[in-house]
Amino acid sequence: MKMARRLVAASLIAGTAFAAGAGPLPDAPTFSTLITTPEAIEGLTGDGEANLYVGTRFSATNCKVYRISLDKPALVVVGNVPAPPGGQCSTLGLALDHGGTLYVADGDKIYRFVPNAANPPVASVFATGVPGANGVAFDHFDNVWVSDGGAGLGRVWRIGPDRVPEEMFRVPPMAQAGVGRSVVPLPNPPSGAAVTIFANGLAFDANGDLIVTDTSRGALWKARLDHRGNVLSSMGCDTTFTSNTLCFENVLVMHPLLEGADGVALDSAGNIWVDANERNAVVVVDQNGRTVRELFRNAPVAGLRNGGPLEFPTSPFLSGKRFCTTSSDLNRRDNSPNSAGEAAPATSALGKISCMDQPLAVPGLPLPVR
Repeated sequence: MKMARRLVAASLIAGTAFAAGAGPLPDAPTFSTLITTPEAIEGLTGDGEANLYVGTRFSATNCKVYRISLDKPALVVVGNVPAPPGGQCSTLGLALDHGGTLYVADGDKIYRFVPNAANPPVASVFATGVPGANGVAFDHFDNVWVSDGGAGLGRVWRIGPDRVPEEMFRVPPMAQAGVGRSVVPLPNPPSGAAVTIFANGLAFDANGDLIVTDTSRGALWKARLDHRGNVLSSMGCDTTFTSNTLCFENVLVMHPLLEGADGVALDSAGNIWVDANERNAVVVVDQNGRTVRELFRNAPVAGLRNGGPLEFPTSPFLSGKRFCTTSSDLNRRDNSPNSAGEAAPATSALGKISCMDQPLAVPGLPLPVR
C-alpha cells in the first residue's frame, strides 16, 4: 500500500511553483546546442570550474574523454580509455573524486586518470568485476558506487579503497527465475528487444541516500544508507529474487513521464532532474517523489518528436545554475528514426551536448556530495 499511495500522490504540475523552498522552474524553457561531437557519447559530469567532461564510445583504439568549457565550448582531449584486445571501448558513466581524478565506467571495469590537456593520459584500471558498468557516483566517504545497467540484473556495487566491488543491493528486475514480464519499447528498431535496464543512473542526495533510475519501469528508487554507507532499506521481500533485492516500498516514484529514465542529477534543494530518453524529455521530481513535472519535451513536427533539440537524452548535469545534457541519438521510440535532428548516423555529428538557456533558480548540488 505504501507504493500505491506514492503513485497516486505523484502529479504533473503546470505552474511555475515547484516545491517549498525549491524556487520556480521555468514555464517554457528552451535548449541550445553547446557543442556536437564526431563520436557517439553518453555519460556526462563536470567540475567546479564550469567545465563538462564526456567520454566517447565504440572505438577499437582509444575512447577519448573530452573537456568542454561552458563559457568557451571546444572539444579538448584530456584523457583516453583503452579498448580491450580485439574489441571496442565504450565509455558510459563518469564521476570526479574530491582530488580531481576522473573515474569512467566501461564494460566490466572502472578506469581512472587525472585529466591533462597538455599530455592526455591513458586511463588505468581502478577496479574490475562490475559487468555492464553504467552509472558511477561517489558517496560521502569517496567510495565509488556503480550500477550494472548494461547487464540488466539491477545490481549496484560499492568499491572502497581495496578496489574490490561489493554488491550492496539489487533493484528487482521484471523477470526472475521465470517469473515476471518484459517491456518492449515502441518502436525499438531493428530488433524490438525488451528494455532490461533496472539500475541505471546514480546520484547521492545531501543525506547520503542513493537515488537510482529504473529505465524499464520509468521509476526512481531510493536506497537509504547509514552513516557508514550500509543499506538500511528493506530487502528480501520476494523469494524469487536474490535476498539483497530492494523491496518495492523503496520506490520513490513511478510515473509515465519517467518512461526511459536514464541519467539523474540533483540540485541543492533536493529536486531530482532526470533524462527521460524514451520520450526525448527532461523531467523534474521533488525530493519526496510527490511532484513530477515535465520540464521540457521536444515539440512534435509532422507527428514526430525526433527533430531535437533533445535527441535521446541520456546524462544530465547541473553546473552551478546551468543545466546541460548529452544526447546519444539512439534509434528508439520518440527518437526514431534518428536520421532527423542535428545528430544523425553517418554524419560529422554523432552526439551532442545541449544546455537550457534559462538559469536555474536553485544551483546544482556540488559533487562529490559531502
